[in-house]
Amino acid sequence: MKSLPMKNLARSKKLVAGLAAITLVAAACGGDDNGSADTTAPANGGDNGGVAAECTTMFGPDASVTSLEELDFSGITVNVGSKDFVEQFVLSELLIAGIEAGGGATVNNVNLGGTVVNRDALLANEIDAYWEYNGTGWTVHLGQEDPSFDREELSTGVCVGDLEENQIRWLGVSPFNNTYGFATAGDGPATGLDLQGMADYVAANADAVVCMETEYPNRPDGLVLFETATDFQIPDAQIEILEVGVIYQETANGNCTFGEIFTTDGRIAALGLEVLDDPGINILYNVSLTLPDSVYQQAPEAFQALVETILKPLDNVTMAELNRQVSADGLDPREVAQTFLRDQGLIS
Repeated sequence: MKSLPMKNLARSKKLVAGLAAITLVAAACGGDDNGSADTTAPANGGDNGGVAAECTTMFGPDASVTSLEELDFSGITVNVGSKDFVEQFVLSELLIAGIEAGGGATVNNVNLGGTVVNRDALLANEIDAYWEYNGTGWTVHLGQEDPSFDREELSTGVCVGDLEENQIRWLGVSPFNNTYGFATAGDGPATGLDLQGMADYVAANADAVVCMETEYPNRPDGLVLFETATDFQIPDAQIEILEVGVIYQETANGNCTFGEIFTTDGRIAALGLEVLDDPGINILYNVSLTLPDSVYQQAPEAFQALVETILKPLDNVTMAELNRQVSADGLDPREVAQTFLRDQGLIS
């Protein structure tokens, strides 16, 4: 048997490790007859004790309002955190503006740090709320595997598990899905492809370059999903590792035939990139507001209505446009948030 070069051997080991993480499924999650996760029960498999019903806050009757000034947050102060990227800045400023429109007070901790910083602060009651993604909730915060590719099933499973285990509420679910993807220059030679077409193109064109950021090849929700689904391992010679922000421009310039991107990034539209169609390979990352149940109970109806009203118009195109106004036009996230809410007729 011919031995693999050390570089390829390392990638093979990463691929196997990623596959193992993804395919350890029903035993940990608890599956039904067709092998999908049962999201009507708590993540630990115990008696749900009515907790699942509490998570109708995820997909219950429409609670949105026509004006955020109808809401009552009087006497309440909410300390709002956020992760350290543009989309989180915009979402958090939307939240702050909405709370203030309802007569509440806020403490602005936008751009607090990464996922771990915000989650730890939330659990320690150092902040009261931040926006989180269902894929992250399932895999990172609850330590589960085999995430559902159904938006409602995944979100409900996260809501049930986190409420029971950690007394953390998940409110609302965004229409937009800020997941991993690949893009190509809109005027380049590889337009009109889906992810399988990308694999075929790279295989047929030795000069094709696939650009990725540092951690994507090693994440269990990263490159391994693409390579497993397409049954194609991208040759090391055709991979270039770049900083996240550089990938967008280099793809637009044609130096990257395909660039790894986040699907609601504002630079996609600003640079004329074309996102390749994903037939269901990448994990879902719809956003919800997370907050301790003790905070939620101060104004449950107002919090639910606020979140649903903010998220309702935010499809992928709209969220990407708001992100673009910050990342490409250089506008302040608070200005972008308030202008959007005024344009929607939600604040005066």
